Amino acid sequence: MNKRLLKISVISVVAILSLLYGWLMRNDSEGRKPEDRSVFIGKVYDGDTVEADFRGKTVKIRLIGIDAPEMKQRPWGRRSKKYLEEMVSASGWQLGIEFDVEKLDKYDRTLAYLWTRDGRLVNEEMLKGGHAVLYTFPPNVKHVDRLKAAQVIARENRTGIWGKNGLKQMPSEYRKEHPSR
Repeated sequence: MNKRLLKISVISVVAILSLLYGWLMRNDSEGRKPEDRSVFIGKVYDGDTVEADFRGKTVKIRLIGIDAPEMKQRPWGRRSKKYLEEMVSASGWQLGIEFDVEKLDKYDRTLAYLWTRDGRLVNEEMLKGGHAVLYTFPPNVKHVDRLKAAQVIARENRTGIWGKNGLKQMPSEYRKEHPSR
């Protein structure tokens, strides 16, 4: 086989593999298309939990990898909720949804990453804006490096809960002292 023919064959194989990879990436493990992976947010409960319509069902979604201040952790709970509402509103109340390994938490909430229309990861933005803290539970760690980096940015910039008069107690510690569930 001459070099020119070999080169054309290699290029053809690479092109076919690239097309196949692109097609596979557009479909999740259950064979759905990307447009089937969006939710319409109906309500924002707090900085890490929303209610949404997903495929005709109303589900409660808990954002993976973050823990926002509780509503009674004033003023941070309300600020966190407002920040999330503003992001959701700016995306027309429709967000992309992405799952990780475990789909539900112990309270039967759907665990997910949410994406704005302009491609921002909501979970990451909550950390970067200083409106939540990193809160990971393996095996749901698909975006853990991004989330860790976002929290580092917020802490270094003393943004939100990391700034002057910031959050006095982590949300998980607050819940232990004030059980309400």
